[in-house]
Amino acid sequence: MKKLLVANWKMNKTQKEVADFFLEFKKSFSEKRDAWIAPQTLHLEMALSLTKSHVKIGAQNCSEFLNGAYTGEISPASLKDLGGHFVILGHSERRQYFSETSKGLNAKVRSAISQNLKVIYCVGETLTEREAGQTLSLIEDQLHQGLNDMSIANTENLIIAYEPVWAIGTGKTATPAQAQEVHAHIRQVLHHKFPAFGKMLRILYGGSVKTDNVEELLGQKDIDGGLVGGASLKAKDFLALCGDK
Repeated sequence: MKKLLVANWKMNKTQKEVADFFLEFKKSFSEKRDAWIAPQTLHLEMALSLTKSHVKIGAQNCSEFLNGAYTGEISPASLKDLGGHFVILGHSERRQYFSETSKGLNAKVRSAISQNLKVIYCVGETLTEREAGQTLSLIEDQLHQGLNDMSIANTENLIIAYEPVWAIGTGKTATPAQAQEVHAHIRQVLHHKFPAFGKMLRILYGGSVKTDNVEELLGQKDIDGGLVGGASLKAKDFLALCGDK
């Protein structure tokens, strides 16, 4: 299976910047690695129209509700109808700034998967939690709560992203050994939770993934790809992460 690089553009880019990115990206992308991109919701339709069919486009969040009187929310049904392929759920910024919890995210995960969207479910610890030795138990809880009652999950529609919160946007990165330790634990938890397919689920690392550390990170046994923030905003940088220098 190819390594997967997912670009999380967060709340960045104008329409012109989106167009310029895809113009440059399409010229050199060779599919050595899988590439998925999550722009702002405002730019989803534009991104879908500009990208090659083999580059998946998705959202950074969605609602647990398919429709109704929920002003400002993003319907997973409408996201699928638009042509979206996936959604990122439980990113640490959503947990930190918008008070999302693993228990509450469970409904979003199940709703998105019910619409045949692929879900990237994020887990991770703060620096305080890591220093207190709580990393593995905390992440195990996040997995159990967020993926509760998941009979509809399978290897095609569920991906896990481990993002140490202390390494997001800080320039700090977990060492390959630190990242591998957590990824191996996640894989073990997934195997127990989903005996039929848990070991085969993709697990991404997210936390200041850059061109100068991506190869060593992706070389670890249980790291199947990266969830990339700042280093995905420039086409040349994201191309390098995808193996196209």
